Amino acid sequence: MNVIFAAPGQPKSGVLVIFCPENKKLEGVAQEIDKRSGGHVSRAIKAIDFEAKREQILDLVAPEKLSLRRIIIAGLGDPAKITGREIELLGGAVAGYLQSAKAETASIAADIAVEKTEPGEFAALLASGAKLRIYSFDRYKSKKPANGKALQSLTFLTPEAAKAKKAFAAYEAVAEGVHFARDLVNEPANKLTPVEFANRVKATGKAGLIVEILGPAQMKKLGMGALLGVAQGSANEPRLVVMRWQGGGKSEKPVAFIGKGVTFDTGGISIKPAAGMEDMKGDMGGAACVAGLMLALARRKAKVNAVGIIGLVENMPSGTAQRPGDIVTSMAGKTIAVLNTDAEGRLVLADALWYCQDRFKPKFMVNLATLTGAIMVALGKEYAGLFSNNDELSQRLYDEGLKTGEKVWRMPLAPEYDKLIDFEVADMKNIGGRNAGAITAAQFLQRFVNNVPWAHLDVAGTAMDSNRTPINQSWGSGWGVRLLNRLVAEHYEG
Repeated sequence: MNVIFAAPGQPKSGVLVIFCPENKKLEGVAQEIDKRSGGHVSRAIKAIDFEAKREQILDLVAPEKLSLRRIIIAGLGDPAKITGREIELLGGAVAGYLQSAKAETASIAADIAVEKTEPGEFAALLASGAKLRIYSFDRYKSKKPANGKALQSLTFLTPEAAKAKKAFAAYEAVAEGVHFARDLVNEPANKLTPVEFANRVKATGKAGLIVEILGPAQMKKLGMGALLGVAQGSANEPRLVVMRWQGGGKSEKPVAFIGKGVTFDTGGISIKPAAGMEDMKGDMGGAACVAGLMLALARRKAKVNAVGIIGLVENMPSGTAQRPGDIVTSMAGKTIAVLNTDAEGRLVLADALWYCQDRFKPKFMVNLATLTGAIMVALGKEYAGLFSNNDELSQRLYDEGLKTGEKVWRMPLAPEYDKLIDFEVADMKNIGGRNAGAITAAQFLQRFVNNVPWAHLDVAGTAMDSNRTPINQSWGSGWGVRLLNRLVAEHYEG
């Protein structure tokens, strides 16, 4: 979809969208509507009960004398209270409506006065929401939508067109990262193997990322027995992918993001129930987020040094698969008794986290993983679980989560929980029992961060099949890209 910013004026064709503030009678904005429409619709709207609640839509057929096809009045809500996130949601709602109405082009009057937001930023945020909404994954459909039915172009009419265009450039970069993450999560596992995932990330080098791909031999030499143990049952080889963005000073320590990338998770020998197993193509949602985030940072040329690391494996049952009761040795030298092969993500992350802190000495590490069903029992699909050893990092993630709508809720870590993963014949076991499952998984990961400021985001409820919003109607949500981009932008750049 092409996004254009232009000075306010009367569109000559297509669809015109006008915003109306909440509790302001339509007669009160009739003058504005008449100016936009040539004075032909105020009589028609006087009798309509329209409260202009945010995202409420009133669709009018344009009068015969106008060259426009339709005039859409969109509820703005209270312009004194609307936040940046809500403006994005509004842009997504309008774009979604236009898409469902099969509009090919539309002009949006984005010059209405909104407190706390400059006109150019208002238009850019609307466009950001529209860009996030207009996403589809249909590459495997044999019949594509007919030409001329997709929303091809949106023009935002604003007195600060140049400022809006500049602000939107960064939002568009983030949207590209979100779309990349969504694509990865939506792909079927027979197409997106660990090797193919790594190849797609390698292609992001065109954006300026430095990408390294480690194969089994390199990982074995590094001692990554935990990760390799998960992968040994699959015919598809594992990969460890390292992405680097150098946008800060040469001596500046990087910020680091680590993702679990299980491209399909059967549970291994501890096999999952058949019902719903198809969703386990999304068990690489954490890795997808890291890949999308790193692309977004590169596209918007973020003034920061950043590292993204993803461990890519497929967890399959076979004659070579690891067995319940096996003991593996991690890169950290710590031994792990694998009592349940379906608790595999923490094994992958153990080696990825250790590798990251050992090689890059980062300012902090944030890992993302579709790690436990237990976190959904606690938080549903509204919040991701946050576990951390650092209060400042936790607070920043929480605050930016509220601003982006990608919300996190901090869960406890404590020595009492840590004891639940001690084991008699190894340094630890990979499960802690039925109770506090999400917490003991986090306690397991904490043993591999070596006191680096760290946060673990359990995104099992948010990365795939999450609640739909006006800016996301996709099964693979791309959750976390916007949150972590804002964390970097607000606290760690320049």
